[in-house]
Amino acid sequence: MSKPVHPFQLRSALSAQVPARVDRASASSSGAAAGALFGTLADEPSAEAVPLIPLMPLSSPEQAALLDAWQARLASGLHGLCFSPYLDGQGPGSQLGEAQIRARLASISPHTRWVRSFSCTDGNELIPRIAKELGLRTLVGAWLGTDADINEREIAAVIELALAGHADIVAVGNEVLLREDLSEDELLAFIHRVKAALPGVQVGYVDAYYLFELYPRVTAACDVLLANCYPFWEGCAQEQALGHMQAMYSRTLAVAGGKPVLISETGWPHIGSAFGAALPSEAAAIRYFLDSCEWAEQAQIPLFYFSAFDESWKVGSEGDVGAYWGVWDALGQLKYS
Repeated sequence: MSKPVHPFQLRSALSAQVPARVDRASASSSGAAAGALFGTLADEPSAEAVPLIPLMPLSSPEQAALLDAWQARLASGLHGLCFSPYLDGQGPGSQLGEAQIRARLASISPHTRWVRSFSCTDGNELIPRIAKELGLRTLVGAWLGTDADINEREIAAVIELALAGHADIVAVGNEVLLREDLSEDELLAFIHRVKAALPGVQVGYVDAYYLFELYPRVTAACDVLLANCYPFWEGCAQEQALGHMQAMYSRTLAVAGGKPVLISETGWPHIGSAFGAALPSEAAAIRYFLDSCEWAEQAQIPLFYFSAFDESWKVGSEGDVGAYWGVWDALGQLKYS
């Protein structure tokens, strides 16, 4: 039996498909529904932008100021973090234990109000309960893919967790339409099934921001839209990244019909190869973190930063940047401190 695939296991391959996907989407939709990615998004943000920190070589005083701002932001607390508890040598399909999950969550719990989990199998189902015990709120994901048996286990487990009071928001699938793992009708059947089982619980779906334009029936079925917004993976330079991300959010908001829109993932790696004009570096990662978190807080937009920890297994699927998206490193040490 195949194991669930993590959201970023296919990131590099999917990034290479973006131009073809945009061509297909543009041909099948009116106006700019799909949009032309790689820097041609609408430039009107949905809220006033906070001042950007310009990208430049850092002097010692500038570096110190940036690190002070990083530490102050963490001390004041984040809305949410995307959380996977994998250690070196582990990855999707590894069986996770309670002690490991509890230790990882204990590291981040003083710095965030919410955690987002990706799966409800292989020990990941323990995350929401432990998070609740630590005083955190939870966005609990059911991982859906091409394996029907795993899909059934995920759906049954997320319903059980929510009925037990461990899920504040339920995400039925992550980037399923982007990966083309399920048809729209198959995904809708799962969403409607979970909503019927969980009256009173907000149920949504996670995907790249522009997919909510292309699949209006999915948008209509959700109580909340969960949009992944990555300027890095659209080759955007860090200097323009906040405005780019704001435009991504605005496009989802425009089709939401008044429903809440959450930024379910965004982030920037600090090590690795460039992707177009997007350059990984410590300074760029800190600046993007500060810019995006400050803007989201001022605009009162719930944002889940990707990710809590570096995950070394991702190098094989995303290239060298894959392992370096965390606020904490793979050993659980807070970066830049």
